[in-house]
Amino acid sequence: MTAMQSYLDIKDLKKEYTQGIPILKGISFSIEQPGIIAIIGPSGTGKSTLLRCINRLVTPSGGKIIINSQDSSNASGKKLRQLRRQVAMVFQEYNLVERLSVIENVLSGRLGYMSSWQAWRRKYSQQDINTAFELLAAVGLTDQAHKRADSLSGGQRQRVGIARAVMQDPRIILADEPTSSLDPKTAVEIMSLLERFAAEKNIPALVNMHDVKLAQRFAKRIIGMSNGYIIYDGPPQDISDDILKQIYGGESWLD
Repeated sequence: MTAMQSYLDIKDLKKEYTQGIPILKGISFSIEQPGIIAIIGPSGTGKSTLLRCINRLVTPSGGKIIINSQDSSNASGKKLRQLRRQVAMVFQEYNLVERLSVIENVLSGRLGYMSSWQAWRRKYSQQDINTAFELLAAVGLTDQAHKRADSLSGGQRQRVGIARAVMQDPRIILADEPTSSLDPKTAVEIMSLLERFAAEKNIPALVNMHDVKLAQRFAKRIIGMSNGYIIYDGPPQDISDDILKQIYGGESWLD
């Protein structure tokens, strides 16, 4: 990758679900290095909407989303499908197909690369099958490969979700509050996996988080949002109590 090329460029991004009530009010930032970038901020400030605009689960109201030098903000049809391949998603509630096996859920990360006929038949290549088993081993779930997804614990389900995202061979991983339903030990394990894969694949992972201390522990960069705007964008060690007050409001919640 050249020094001038970015993984992701967000330019003046706006989104409103109801006319005249904007959720995102002109968000701009670039991601030019691999590793974890944490997005923090109070509930309702637009963190999840931002991720859903990037992967085009929702259509932005304005602005640009540049992925691999291509604008996805108004893409549709084949172009949108091709761009979505480059953006993998890890969901707060896992978003697995519960009745399918663990290995089939991981393999579904390749569906975007297959024809409709191949996808309907779930006709995966042997190379994809081998890679899926390697990823299951990497997340510590080899012995769960043929179990139904709905038989797993929350932490195990999130591991499957991460393996599925990496299976997609993306240019960037988006994770929407991937630790919010997990106990503290499991949350650290999940963040460690995201950190590891980001390093191994040399890609960024953009992670929405509520736990500021966990964000400071794992992120190379933190973006703080409040009321649809970016309040802070910089290194974790530079976040002060004053900045946190600007992001979250008040101070009674601070230690």
